[in-house]
Amino acid sequence: MSGRIVIRSSVALCFAALVSGCFGGGGPAPARQTDRGGDCQWDRSRCLYEGSYEPGERAYAEQEAKDLNRAALEKLRRGSGR
Repeated sequence: MSGRIVIRSSVALCFAALVSGCFGGGGPAPARQTDRGGDCQWDRSRCLYEGSYEPGERAYAEQEAKDLNRAALEKLRRGSGR
């Protein structure tokens, strides 16, 4: 009798673990964006672009860099303002 209880309990626990694994995360993990931040921190040469630009591309890249830097600064200010 106690063997059946152990087996049934084990099956129930395995089923609960499977169900919680399927429903606990709220959906699939989002695709990881290309984040070069860690690479750049350790080896800046991996993040520098040495090739030629298409017309207008350099100005766009510089503006994007400014925007990203501004956003990072604002995030830092919000975090330290507490």
